[in-house]
Amino acid sequence: MCCTVESSLEVKTEADIMEHPHDDQTRPFLYTVCDNRFRSRRGLDNHKLTHSGNKLYSFTQCQKRFPHQQALSAHMNAHSSKYKCTECGKCFGSKQVLRQHRRIHTGKKLFECCVCSKRFTWAENLATHSRIHSGEEAYKCHVCNMAFSVSGHIKSHMRVHTREKPYKCHMCDKAYSQSGSLNRHIRIHAGDTPYKCHMCDKAFSTSWQLNSHMRVHTGDKPYKCHMCDKAFSTSGNLNSHMRVHTGDKPYKCHMCDKAFCQSGSLNTHIMVHTGDKPYKCRMCDKAFTRSGSLNNHMRVHTGDKPYKCHMCDKAFSTSGNLNSHMRVHTGDKPYNCSVFTV
Repeated sequence: MCCTVESSLEVKTEADIMEHPHDDQTRPFLYTVCDNRFRSRRGLDNHKLTHSGNKLYSFTQCQKRFPHQQALSAHMNAHSSKYKCTECGKCFGSKQVLRQHRRIHTGKKLFECCVCSKRFTWAENLATHSRIHSGEEAYKCHVCNMAFSVSGHIKSHMRVHTREKPYKCHMCDKAYSQSGSLNRHIRIHAGDTPYKCHMCDKAFSTSWQLNSHMRVHTGDKPYKCHMCDKAFSTSGNLNSHMRVHTGDKPYKCHMCDKAFCQSGSLNTHIMVHTGDKPYKCRMCDKAFTRSGSLNNHMRVHTGDKPYKCHMCDKAFSTSGNLNSHMRVHTGDKPYNCSVFTV
């Protein structure tokens, strides 16, 4: 079969997925403020409270506040050992979240695409991916012509152009266009980095960041450009690289005339205007505009040098320093002076 699951989970076959192919069918309750959809009216009502800013329920043990009783109850469970991971000791608010977390340790992706054999953790992700092969990308952006197979995805994408950021952090003045981005940002305040690399001392806020990082150690670059011989460790890096060939710069600054190939580059550029440096070192007074810059800086304090030369015994704290060092072995001199010639 194309889709297999553990016996403890609900079995969804390919027929099940094709019977309910769209998010607006499986999640009929739409909240128009942020375009999120929910399976039940109760889920919609609870989500509305997260936008209101009212947090009526507090937990005396840690002073955290929550917009509804269910969120408080889940948080209380996370303080207990009721739903505790036996692998890493982390506690969770519900059995379902614990079961999802366990897949980090097992690496299980139970749903496989029949066409390209790509695997997914959830049936919904497989259903969305399947539309790539069927050509079903009915939702097209009228600004940059990007196409999407799910209506919710284009609504989220439009915030790149409108700069709308409905998800606001209650601990600082930052706001985000995606709820997932806000959740990841909250971990900066909490210092929560549950995804740890077993080959070095790095830890990450999300599982996909850890998966991408692991390719630093393995050297795996599965995403290859069909227009040149370059390969990349993440699909996002490949997509960004493709704009080198197309010249597309869809991310435009609303404060000057600059435009960028990547949304991250635009967000970093905006900080030139605002002076914002949200990534602060907890061991000194330095602050950075990028999380990657902070991670590199932390190695000044830790002495970590994960980038090792395979031709000698030298090691470096950043990949850029390793790349520069490799020219000692290769003899490559890529920088030519335009004034003097040898």
